[in-house]
Amino acid sequence: MRTMPWRLRTGPHLLVLDAGAAGVVTAAYLALAGQGGSDGLPRFAGPAWLGWLAALCVGAPLAVRRLWPLPAFAAVLGGTAAATLLDITRDPYLSPALALYAVALLEPTRRAAWALALSLLVSAGAVLAGEAALTPSGPWPEAAGTAGFVWLAGGAAWAAGRIVRERRLLAARRERRLAEEALAGERLRIARELHDIVSHSLSVIVVKAAVANHVAGERPGETRDALRAIEATGREALSEMRRALGMLRGGTAGGHTGSAGSAETAPPPGVADLPALVRRAAEAGIRATLRTRLSGPLPAGTALAVHRIVQEALTNVIKHAGDGARCEVVVAADDRGGVRIEVVDDGAGNAALPGRAELGGGHGLVGMRERVMMYGGTLGAGPRPGGGFAVSARLPAASASAPPATTEPAATEPASAGPASAGPAQDVAPGPEESAA
Repeated sequence: MRTMPWRLRTGPHLLVLDAGAAGVVTAAYLALAGQGGSDGLPRFAGPAWLGWLAALCVGAPLAVRRLWPLPAFAAVLGGTAAATLLDITRDPYLSPALALYAVALLEPTRRAAWALALSLLVSAGAVLAGEAALTPSGPWPEAAGTAGFVWLAGGAAWAAGRIVRERRLLAARRERRLAEEALAGERLRIARELHDIVSHSLSVIVVKAAVANHVAGERPGETRDALRAIEATGREALSEMRRALGMLRGGTAGGHTGSAGSAETAPPPGVADLPALVRRAAEAGIRATLRTRLSGPLPAGTALAVHRIVQEALTNVIKHAGDGARCEVVVAADDRGGVRIEVVDDGAGNAALPGRAELGGGHGLVGMRERVMMYGGTLGAGPRPGGGFAVSARLPAASASAPPATTEPAATEPASAGPASAGPAQDVAPGPEESAA
């Protein structure tokens, strides 16, 4: 298929309107060329074909002024100047004004400026030569007044075209900026989800692999337990990864959205999945317990935020606290109807396990802070006075409906010095490593 030599720069309905205007102008100039001189003013006295040619040059190019602005403008300006010198009409150059509007709207600034200068020069020269020199119909001041009126019409049309062009450019830049911001936000969301999914699981896998490598020759039974934990953690990570990718694809690839109950259609993780996170931390050598006290089920978005915050906090404990460290996770409703999350460790573990130093820092705290800010909550994270580390977050009751519209950063609360008391504890049994410790 061949490419068109020009690009359609307007809607078909505007082309139809331009064609109608071209027909009206051409018919009007044909009528003026055929009139006799009955009012004492100079009238066209040349051959009929010359009048028809001038009328066609003045009106017909208006039909394509949006497709070829500069050629149409040049034809209309030349035809109108000829009609003025031939005494067909000495009206204030409305056809060149229409063509000049299209030039100012569609052409770059330099070309549009040259077109305006040419229009002012040619129109003033034709009006002054026709009315005051070739076939005078009045004194020079009257001809100058007509030329000034012609300039006013052409300048107003040119200015209107430039204003509309600038507004369209501003609107296009605004839309492009909004699209870039939406793309950046989507990339950030994808990066945060992938980090939350991969970082926790890989931290557990690396720690268990280091344990297996450390005791492989002396305690084969413990090595097999570590390998089983690696396998289970890897399977869970793959399942979460498939679910995240399925959500990103949105079921558009071939219309496949996954079978019922598959990883791609499973509900996002929430509060009910916290015991599995704590058990996984216990398998990595952390003496972890979980205490929950909520007045009712949380909205899906809030529950996912709670799950991800606890997941990342436990990942940091696994990375930095060391084997045998004690960690307490508290998820509870506060007096104002919000949700309070606290993850506190004592930092008393053995961090000298081979491979532990390879677990470098990342974007965990940044991701937690972004999630909390999205719901208008507060986050505090830092070392405890007595040793260890504390993460304290609060999601307000307003997050139960939707994230707030404001984008102001939320205030940061100081890190809690220890876990606040909660209701009946839901303790998760420690893994084999805790017993060994």
